[in-house]
Amino acid sequence: MFNDIGPLELVTLIVLAVLVFGPDKLPKVIQDVTRTIRKIRDFSENAKQDIRQELGPEFKDFEFEDLNPKTFIRKQLDNDDLGLKEIRNGFDLKKEMAEVADAVHGRDTDPSPSSASGSADGRVDMTKRPGTPAADDRPPFDADAT
Repeated sequence: MFNDIGPLELVTLIVLAVLVFGPDKLPKVIQDVTRTIRKIRDFSENAKQDIRQELGPEFKDFEFEDLNPKTFIRKQLDNDDLGLKEIRNGFDLKKEMAEVADAVHGRDTDPSPSSASGSADGRVDMTKRPGTPAADDRPPFDADAT
């Protein structure tokens, strides 16, 4: 519960508690707090048991931690009923992204010389439509459009 509290922070909390409650009342306050925490835990466990009883025997393996979306997804990915591992292993994201990047930058991913729209250096001009002349003319500038 308090895994991220360091020793200096713990000492600071103790000193602060002594200053606020005083050394005479501090043991009683600690007892009251621990009693309250126990009651809350007991109430929580009783509520969980009541819910499990109401759900019936078909939900005997139900765990409340499964309601956490991260836990649910992790459990479903470990369960291979849907064949998700085959899909995940058959999809190489790095390869797919490299192919998309090559297509965007105009690099030919297929080393075959049958590149129809390629230039002499193997690059493809993605800005020109197929069948348009290869003139280096810019499109007309429309001053009213800007």
